[in-house]
Amino acid sequence: MIGKVPNGWRVEKLENLCDVSTGKKDANHGVENGQYLFFTCAAKPIKSNTYSFEGKSIILAGNGANVGLALYYDGKFEAYQRTYILNNFTENSRYIFYNLKRYWIVHNESKQFGSATNYIKMDNITKYPILIPPLQKQEKIVKVLDISSALIEKQKELIAKYDLFLKSKFIEMFGDPIKNPMGWKIEKLDKFTTLVSSGSTPKGGQSSYLDEGEIRFIRSQNVRMNEMDYDGIYYISEEVYTKMKRSQVKFNDVLLNITGASIGRTAIYKDTTRANVNQHVCIIRLTEQLNNEYLSFMISTDSFQNQIISNQSGATREALNYTQIKKFNIPYPPILLQNKFASIVEKTEKIKEQEVKKLEHLEVLHNSLMDKAFKGKVS
Repeated sequence: MIGKVPNGWRVEKLENLCDVSTGKKDANHGVENGQYLFFTCAAKPIKSNTYSFEGKSIILAGNGANVGLALYYDGKFEAYQRTYILNNFTENSRYIFYNLKRYWIVHNESKQFGSATNYIKMDNITKYPILIPPLQKQEKIVKVLDISSALIEKQKELIAKYDLFLKSKFIEMFGDPIKNPMGWKIEKLDKFTTLVSSGSTPKGGQSSYLDEGEIRFIRSQNVRMNEMDYDGIYYISEEVYTKMKRSQVKFNDVLLNITGASIGRTAIYKDTTRANVNQHVCIIRLTEQLNNEYLSFMISTDSFQNQIISNQSGATREALNYTQIKKFNIPYPPILLQNKFASIVEKTEKIKEQEVKKLEHLEVLHNSLMDKAFKGKVS
């Protein structure tokens, strides 16, 4: 990662550039409408009524799927006990942040511990080497990278607006699915399904997962809200796929997360690539009498999500079973109106797809710019 050191630059260990500490709160410390941000190991912070840190800080995820994630925040905040907090910098804090954002995850690929849950140790952080240019050079690099980052954030905001448009369009056309202000006939979901089923972990557990292959193994982290995310996807063998027939996914199946923190997330499998789901993801296969886009967006509405969560209150483990799913109350507008909404979704997604490609191009350019900057090639 560190090659030739440019003239006037030096290599420093991170422990010589800032204070490094850990958060002290467990995940239950979070509250819905807290005054301060509460950084866990997730990509997005939740809220807290207390704060333990303030000022320019870098937050590093210490365990789980997001090891390698680096976030920056300037203000008062709280932190989860498995996060590492960097503050009180002797150099430009955002220069160090951009370096970590670019290289931290790569640096730690061979330095993680644990089998069930991967994690990093304090020494991974304190001994991390960084190329440090003169302060004036740091400020120039940060200025350039801040501009590039701002362009990326604006593009993300634009993409998010397409999602908001579809959510508002659903409410405009069909109304709130719980309150049902348009008086649609209420049907049970079971009336429109040919399959409601989840999968299982293959025999041998994670040892049966493949990093490459032709048959996807879909887990709850791959099912986002109204979209699939194949980052970090695992694969399974032909043999495992054949044995797990009931959890084989078909084109246009609605997938629903049925356990844990992501319970209620739903998306449509709009792909012909063969795939299976694990036990945390339910397959909902519909008849032609209920449109899959209509169902997915209905489940994703705030009111329906709140109902799913409220039905879990008091339970020792957040989970939906097949009986509950089959008994979902479905406001049933005319199928032609459902199909009209699906057509709007299709057209909007095509436009959004082009904007996503622009975002990917901006991110490639940004990474290239960071590589040049940390080699002293940005003037």
